[in-house]
Amino acid sequence: MAYKKTEQFDEEVTQSLMVNYKDIINLIGEDAGREGLLKTPERLAKAMQYLTHGYNLDAVSILNSAKFNEHVDEMIIVKDIELYSLCEHHLLPFIGKAHIAYIPNGWITGLSKIARVVDVFSRRLQVQERLTTQILDAIKEALNPLGVAVVIEAKHLCMMMRGVSKQNSVTTTSAFSGEFEKDTTRSEFVKLISADLS
Repeated sequence: MAYKKTEQFDEEVTQSLMVNYKDIINLIGEDAGREGLLKTPERLAKAMQYLTHGYNLDAVSILNSAKFNEHVDEMIIVKDIELYSLCEHHLLPFIGKAHIAYIPNGWITGLSKIARVVDVFSRRLQVQERLTTQILDAIKEALNPLGVAVVIEAKHLCMMMRGVSKQNSVTTTSAFSGEFEKDTTRSEFVKLISADLS
């Protein structure tokens, strides 16, 4: 087989998490020894490691791994990047999309690297506000562009499944630097991410 995708998990971490998840299952009134739940602690332990694997990644290194010197000074936008993260307050998911733009200052990066930066920071325990600025800061540090813009729209299950139970609310956060702090550049960016150009 020419290609095989494999997952690797820290066995010690997996075992420790399994013990705790088994306790949680029992504490909420279920039977962790029930047939349907026997493998749930292991599945949860592996899922949590996957959902938080961003702690082991370096966004700036990822951007620098495909950094090219190009004399481009127009806006580059990657929009509708899917993101999945865990709210650090309730460990419930928030799901949405990120729109990211930068204006190069001699350096560009591979387009897929922009999407990977979203994963680096979303695959951690997060709040959407911090996630937005972390993405912006990483692009600024790696590429030193003339400006960066990040807008994230997300639905938070902590608002939808519990508490106020508002099913249709969407949270939008934004961060802008450099040229995007100017009204004209920011307006162009917002217009382009809102447009359906297909």
